[in-house]
Amino acid sequence: MSGQQLAQLIYLLSAVLFIVGLKRLTRVRTARAGNALAAVAMLLAVVGALVEYQIVSFQWLLVGVVSGGLIGGVAAMRVPMTKMPEMVAIFNGFGGAASAVVAASVLWAEVIEKAGSQSATVAEHLTTAGQNGGASAVTLALSIFIGGVTLSGSFVAYLKLAGRIPGRPLMLPLRHFINAALVIGAVVTSGCLAFDVTATAEMAKLCMILAGASIVLGVLLVIPIGGADMPVVISLLNSYSGVAASATGFVIGNNVLIISGAMVGAAGLILTKIMCVAMNRSLANVIFGGFGSDDSSAGGGGGEYENVTSCGVEEAVMILESATSMIVVPGYGLAVAQAQHAVREMADLMEKNGCNVRYAIHPVAGRMPGHMNVLLAEADIPYEQLVEMEAINPDFPTTDVALVIGANDVVNPAALDDKTSPIYGMPILEVHHAQTVFVVKRGLGAGFAGVKNVLFERDNTMMVYGDAKKVLQGLTTELKDSLGS
Repeated sequence: MSGQQLAQLIYLLSAVLFIVGLKRLTRVRTARAGNALAAVAMLLAVVGALVEYQIVSFQWLLVGVVSGGLIGGVAAMRVPMTKMPEMVAIFNGFGGAASAVVAASVLWAEVIEKAGSQSATVAEHLTTAGQNGGASAVTLALSIFIGGVTLSGSFVAYLKLAGRIPGRPLMLPLRHFINAALVIGAVVTSGCLAFDVTATAEMAKLCMILAGASIVLGVLLVIPIGGADMPVVISLLNSYSGVAASATGFVIGNNVLIISGAMVGAAGLILTKIMCVAMNRSLANVIFGGFGSDDSSAGGGGGEYENVTSCGVEEAVMILESATSMIVVPGYGLAVAQAQHAVREMADLMEKNGCNVRYAIHPVAGRMPGHMNVLLAEADIPYEQLVEMEAINPDFPTTDVALVIGANDVVNPAALDDKTSPIYGMPILEVHHAQTVFVVKRGLGAGFAGVKNVLFERDNTMMVYGDAKKVLQGLTTELKDSLGS
């Protein structure tokens, strides 16, 4: 068996493992195994590339593996769950950058270095190099363009999530005109780069212009998007990174990169669409950075709170000890307080007292898709108790207690009945229909959408102020004393 044949066999096995791994990631029970399979598939893809390209000088490869492995390992171990969205955003950016760099390296190695003083199009040079010239030239330009957009857009998302720049939408004047001009300029530059007869020095300049336009466009697309839409942005940028990788696969003729990139791109786009439906946003609104939004107003839902009822841990336990059903609604505040183990301990006590405990999961709770699922899985909460929004909403009217921990916009009834609210039309967890609602929060601060939560003023709602972990630990202690545990 030749080295080329062995490489293709390894690629095939890698592609199969990627597909199986992605399938297993769709269920909580098999998600860890799916992640492990995908990691093995990535390792095989790297091995296949080494075999195919007959890399025998491993010193720089070893430097990359060691340094990259250390950075990734330390980040995975040290980054807390509350910072996971920021890390995902950065990794998306690095993925886009890697695709753009590989495409640019092909332009340099196969065209600029080999062409010398000969003037021809990139497509003609790639045809001479044994590739499908026109298609490779187009995908080369796409890799650079999409990779640049992903890189800069992901880092803007990171800065917004980390609070380094304001999370509110930053609406630049004439932004739609500027974005359109950048896209048109990128298309023209790509056409000139691929099919216009030009000297190699001009090719390098066109490549830099294309990269610069894509980086600026990435910034301008994400800047107008507010913190409430960041889960959608992260998912969309993940899709972009997959498309860039797939385009790069066409450039270098690597099947496993084409397959895995297409899978990431498609999965990210599907998830983005799900997120848009869950937040009542249009996909065009997210992709084009606020296209069609009302720049002049933040909408309704503001104002001071009136008639808010609060209680302490002792009063809350008096109701909890007699409850036969409870639905816990986790939010970002639960992640910040690292209270997942505390809520599991309290829920165990409630179950021993004969209470049916479940967890309501909103599609965009937290700061990235699946944030709450991963957080609760850390505390070994049975996945059967995690119920999606559509399935659990009909059960709230017959539920004794809804315990909202750090969630805000996803339980705001204004989304249902206040047409002036920016979140009007967004599907929510209808906790206000429960007999009693406890909201555990540090204060009455607004969520990512920056609007007043009218749930706090409902007659059946009681605020329990404090750090989520400390409040839950207090509830557990009082329950133990009350139940004689």
